[in-house]
Amino acid sequence: MGFVKTMLKGAVVAKLAQVAQRELSKPENQQKIKQAVQKVQQQVQQRRAH
Repeated sequence: MGFVKTMLKGAVVAKLAQVAQRELSKPENQQKIKQAVQKVQQQVQQRRAH
């Protein structure tokens, strides 16, 4: 039974990676990621300035 669970978990992880790759390839999601990274960078810079 442990072998089946391991195989199932591997399949789920592979599907999750596939979906994540597809979502990350969309331009609108790439823009959202860039905006989030910029926001975090600004917050870090502000904290370092204080």
